[in-house]
Amino acid sequence: MCAAKYMSRHSPQEPPVFIAPAVAAELKGWLDHLGDERNYSAKTVEAYRRDVLQFLAFLAEHLGGAPSLKALAALKPADVRAFLAARRGAGVGSRSLMRTLAGLRGFARYLEREGKGKTGALTAVRGPKIGKTLPRPLPAASAKRLADPGLADADAEPWIQTRDAAVLALLYGSGLRISEALGLTRADFTAMTDAVTVTGKGRRQRMVPVLPQVRELISDYADLCPYDLPAKGPLFVGAKGGPLSPRVVQLAMARMRGALGLPETATPHALRHSFATHLLARGGDLRAIQELLGHASLATTQIYTEVDAERLIEAYRNAHPRA
Repeated sequence: MCAAKYMSRHSPQEPPVFIAPAVAAELKGWLDHLGDERNYSAKTVEAYRRDVLQFLAFLAEHLGGAPSLKALAALKPADVRAFLAARRGAGVGSRSLMRTLAGLRGFARYLEREGKGKTGALTAVRGPKIGKTLPRPLPAASAKRLADPGLADADAEPWIQTRDAAVLALLYGSGLRISEALGLTRADFTAMTDAVTVTGKGRRQRMVPVLPQVRELISDYADLCPYDLPAKGPLFVGAKGGPLSPRVVQLAMARMRGALGLPETATPHALRHSFATHLLARGGDLRAIQELLGHASLATTQIYTEVDAERLIEAYRNAHPRA
């Protein structure tokens, strides 16, 4: 492996990865392409980088040396299956394996476009089957109660209690992802009337409604916040004044679901599911819900029709005397 190049950008959880210089250069080119030209988020690019490095680490041991571009082109489907089996043996689930395989295929397509050879083995291997799971929305009454600052951490300062309630109310009231809510600036709030523009996956922007109750909660938080909130700075800040961490929101949700007796599936993202499911149950148009959620494909939104159908069937079974 003396001709190999050490990839220094690896996390402490990953084993040291040795790859040939030419492969390292192509990997960097592909990641730059995803971030700069395809507008992939930094987290997505990092996930793909990690997946490819894990694959190359496996191949270095599996093949007995750092894989070259020629070696990648000569891979057999059995080599790819061996990698997937090793990852599954390490406890990686089917969904993560599918994402890994998608990333590897993307890198292989990039190599082919660059004239570095075709890695047909990656396309020849079928991905693992994924069991169908439906989103788990919250009951509407419980979702509304999460906007009560009184359910927040009793030991926290009032401004933090109000902040946590405002964030969760925004997630449910507008159907946002955590990253979208925490990506808002003070200027966004200042310009906020009955809607706000958020930046979602792929850096796509969309306009979402903001309920008057939610605007009032955010206003209360901004008034109580002891830190300056500059126009271009984050709207929601942490206890020390820096950008609010998603983990803090998750912990706040965990405390509140405990107070309400909700299951562990009641996560911040479940509020987004609740937003879509409750709109659909009240007669909301599926296309409109797709736009509000920022889904690129209607097929992604259609899963909520199954959630609503399941809810109706469950209600029938619980209530009908002959069920």
